[in-house]
Amino acid sequence: MENSAGIQASLSGRYATALFELARDSKSLAQVEASLAAVAQALAESADFKALTTSPLVARGAAANAVAGVAKSLKLDGTTANFLGVLAQNRRLGQLPAVIRAFRQLAAAHRGETTAEVTSAHPLSTAQVDALKQQLRTRIGRDVSIDLSVDPSLLGGLVVKIGSQMIDSSIKTRLNSLAQAMKG
Repeated sequence: MENSAGIQASLSGRYATALFELARDSKSLAQVEASLAAVAQALAESADFKALTTSPLVARGAAANAVAGVAKSLKLDGTTANFLGVLAQNRRLGQLPAVIRAFRQLAAAHRGETTAEVTSAHPLSTAQVDALKQQLRTRIGRDVSIDLSVDPSLLGGLVVKIGSQMIDSSIKTRLNSLAQAMKG
């Protein structure tokens, strides 16, 4: 896998690699990936869940119980639910966003896809994501899986990272460039 050595170097990468290998060996990659997508959405939409994962004040047992409740309400597969419990017990829930990103990269590489990290000023519609995938597929010549995030400070446009390449079409960057040119 193209990026697996780099992924395994970080703590979140080691957790993601362990989860990936467990999911691959139990032939549940698709279920785990879908569950992690649900977890990522819950982190984005629920301030309480995000606080649970980042607060150092939540005791291990309370975090594990809360995560088990969240896993049940999100209908996560058993592998992912157990994994979240391990993160809670090890006080590593704060690593969850990075673990999810690393897992997505490993799963995409396993499928022969390249992962593009896309940051937009506003959430993208399914049609916009599909059009972006098609454009990126044409540009790099292989299937692309997209890891989306939203950063309102971009004002508009996109920032796309594929490996070491970055395409920055954000309004924020254009305004900064214009300001630098005017200082000239």
